[in-house]
Parts: sequence; structure tokens; C-alpha cells
Amino acid sequence: MQQHEHAQTGDMSLRQHWMAVLARTGEQLDEHAELLQAQPYERLRPAQVGMVMVRARAGGDGQAFNLGEMTVTRCVVKLAQGTLGYSYVAGRQLRRAELAALADAHLQGPEHETWMQRLVRPMAKAQRRERAEKAERSAQTRVRFSTLVRGED
Repeated sequence: MQQHEHAQTGDMSLRQHWMAVLARTGEQLDEHAELLQAQPYERLRPAQVGMVMVRARAGGDGQAFNLGEMTVTRCVVKLAQGTLGYSYVAGRQLRRAELAALADAHLQGPEHETWMQRLVRPMAKAQRRERAEKAERSAQTRVRFSTLVRGED
């Protein structure tokens, strides 16, 4: 099985980055579907919908608790040369989960840099821009309260 050097050296931070970008990517993956599916592949675990428990912490760092369940779609594919690709995406997104798994597999292969330039970097940039725009819109609606000190009678 061929793996890109980052996966071989155990540097999971790069893979975690692209997996996070792919998981948050919406319709942008559809634009690359033909290219992602051009190489023969096998569905080891066809895209399927399930539930996961979302955990949270009180105050961000306090006692952990179960917040609730959310729907996710997962998929595992195997490219012809043997590289495995995985994905988990929020919601009921069968096609998107398969495309994300294919992207993960391609990103681990010898054309890693090409796929980073074609998919991950533009999608990550678009996601950063979208988060910044959302933060700006939210900031415009922020209400600032002043603390009033009442005099004693």
C-alpha cells in the first residue's frame, strides 16, 4: 500500500487538518467528483448514516456531560493501489461522505501536493473567509452593557 510520507512518519496533524476541512466542505466537493472518482475504487464501507453522542464541558473546561446525539454519515473506500480513505460528515450526506473519503485516499498518495492545491487549500481558505464573515455579522449585533453603579440613598 502506498502512503504519503506524512502518513508514514506519523505526522497526523496534516491529515487531521485535511480531514477537518473535508468534513466541513459543502457542495465544493461536487465540483471535483469526476476527478475524485476517475481512479477505480472499492467501497469497503459504503456511505451510511448513523448517530454519535456529542459531549461537552460545562464552561468549556469543567465536568464533561452528554449534550445530545447528532446524525453523521461515514464512508470507507479503497483505491485500486490499496490506499484507504475515511470520512465522517455531519448530517445525512451520502454522496459527500463518499467524495470526502475518496479525497482522503488521494491525499495520502503520491499526488498529495496536487490534491492539497486543488482541494484542501482553496476549501480551507473559503471556510476561513466564511467564518470571518459570520463573525463580523455576529459582531454587528453584539450588545454591550455597561455596569451601572447606583448611589446609596
